Amino acid sequence: VSSALGAAEPLSVFVDTYGTGSKSDQEILALVKKHFDFRPGMIGKNLDLKRGGNKRYQKTAAYGHFGRDDPDFTWETVKQLE
Repeated sequence: VSSALGAAEPLSVFVDTYGTGSKSDQEILALVKKHFDFRPGMIGKNLDLKRGGNKRYQKTAAYGHFGRDDPDFTWETVKQLE
């Protein structure tokens, strides 16, 4: 996802599975665009990023932001798409 300050919609959304996807990159891109709202305010709302204040993010200072099983890391929740 590529965005610009002051732009409501992303400049671009790109998918590349490097040939490993069970669907084509174009099919996955269509699903992503259909099911996710990439406007900055909606990303924050959909991921509940303001919940818990800054203490929630202190945990990301050690061991990173991704690949962790922690209920505070709402960005790790898998959303099934059809």
